[in-house]
Amino acid sequence: MDNLHGRPTAAELVAAAAEFLEGEVRANTTGAVNFHALVAANALRIVERELLDDRPAPTFLEYPDEPALAAAIRAGHLDGRETEVLACLRTIVGHRLAISHPGYGEGP
Repeated sequence: MDNLHGRPTAAELVAAAAEFLEGEVRANTTGAVNFHALVAANALRIVERELLDDRPAPTFLEYPDEPALAAAIRAGHLDGRETEVLACLRTIVGHRLAISHPGYGEGP
């Protein structure tokens, strides 16, 4: 990814904020504040992974975006193409899981 804005990058800034929440804040808080620091750190880690993700975005068959694909499925325009639609949906979900929950489904 080109770095138009120099250093630190957006991903580095997000990672630093997450590290602060995971370390200093969580080590010095309890209860709800500690839990919310964990939630915020997890959200920042997701953003960090999105910023660093260099995989090509999934495609939506011949549709421009996911809402258009969903509308086509609901309208029955893709009936008879179930294998192709299922493969597309698996790719989309796999892409999302790689960002939101890395390692999901990899097993022990």
